[in-house]
Amino acid sequence: MSFLIVLAALCFLMFVAYRGYSVILFAPIAALGAVLLTDPALVAPMFTGLFMDKMVGFLKLYFPVFLLGAVFGKLIEISGFSKSIVAATIRLLGAQRAMLSIVVVCALLTYGGVSLFVVVFAVYPFAAELFRQSDIPKRLIPGTIALGAFTFTMDALPGTPQIQNIIPTAFFGTTSWAAPVLGTLGGVFILIVGMGYLEWRRRAALRAGEGYGGQLRNEPEPFRGEKLAHPLIALLPLLLVGVANFAFTRWIPEFYGATQSFVPAVIGNPAPVVQDVSKLAAIWAVLGALLVGILAVLAFAWRSVFASFAEGTKNAIGGALLAAMNTASEYGFGAVIAALPGFLVVANALGAIPNPLVNEAISVTTLAGITGSASGGMSIALAAMADSFIANANAAGIPMDVLHRVASMASGGMDTLPHNGAVITLLAVTGLTHRQSYKDIFAITLIKTAAVFVIIGVFYATGWV
Repeated sequence: MSFLIVLAALCFLMFVAYRGYSVILFAPIAALGAVLLTDPALVAPMFTGLFMDKMVGFLKLYFPVFLLGAVFGKLIEISGFSKSIVAATIRLLGAQRAMLSIVVVCALLTYGGVSLFVVVFAVYPFAAELFRQSDIPKRLIPGTIALGAFTFTMDALPGTPQIQNIIPTAFFGTTSWAAPVLGTLGGVFILIVGMGYLEWRRRAALRAGEGYGGQLRNEPEPFRGEKLAHPLIALLPLLLVGVANFAFTRWIPEFYGATQSFVPAVIGNPAPVVQDVSKLAAIWAVLGALLVGILAVLAFAWRSVFASFAEGTKNAIGGALLAAMNTASEYGFGAVIAALPGFLVVANALGAIPNPLVNEAISVTTLAGITGSASGGMSIALAAMADSFIANANAAGIPMDVLHRVASMASGGMDTLPHNGAVITLLAVTGLTHRQSYKDIFAITLIKTAAVFVIIGVFYATGWV
């Protein structure tokens, strides 16, 4: 019964998300409904002590990233930089390769360490412009961005700085470059099969006579300047974000050390405020990089930006608030569900799968799907089962690097169900609904999940790591 309660809460939230209802409202309803059916006395304590605590904690850490990411994306849009990049891309690659262009840009930013949420805000303006000029249906944009940002550069390619590739290092004693051959093969599989699927969808729309579409929401504002910037200048802010993020990630821990504390200058004897730099350095680095990108846009296109800055940033801030609240509500939902007895039933049942790598892959991707979070599901799975994964792998002669890569890639599999925060953010930013675009996101999800079992098969067949 406890398992059925967790399953019902998950299905209910996926249903309302797919139907277009706000998860800000329904995530706490779904979570607390499950608590009510499990232990009614815990509804209020779970709401304030867990749901709201996790929700507010997420906003405290990540809302500035959403905010600056949205402002950066809006400035890229109103400066005309997105239009300039699109025009150059069409001249260089042709309109028929619009999807590949977006995937490559998303991949470069993600592999450069830029947050997935920032990539969505930054890439959408010129993705919309490129799809419009190429007359590709706008409903295919979310699937295209998902392939470029949420898949192979997030956790498959060795060395990626995304958190999904970092978490396993603490459990298996590995590095972010674990299993480079398997990770690269998995990434290539995802890219080739994913692009094949998206191109098939594009050609089907072309045969049906479907164009970009009309009466759409959240469309980028048209460029009102007289002359577009040079494509290299337009591309510079995006490059600076990646480079600055890379540099700040290394410089901040060296400058501040492991912790940093200060005493607020207020009346009385306040306690020192202590910051754990090791946990905040990545966020500070992203914020600093986005500020560099914003300043670069203002420096090169201040005349174009100034005319629309006030209204444009208001819209960007509204979008950031909605996206951050959606994702934070999902985070709170996952925390509550993970604390229920039914979730433990699922975790224990998964441990009965005999093959070590298949056991790990199914456990991680299942828990990521239930919580709606790749990093959250993987953290829960490894915290509870890492010792058994390691013992079984040692008995079977499986290197820890392979465990790392399988766990990392599996976390980014079924996490992108309809209630996933990144999916809801992506759809909110693009102005599309689950009904219009989730089918393609889910297809990419299936391809990404299949890639995990492909690399498991390659390892058993060849012994490559």
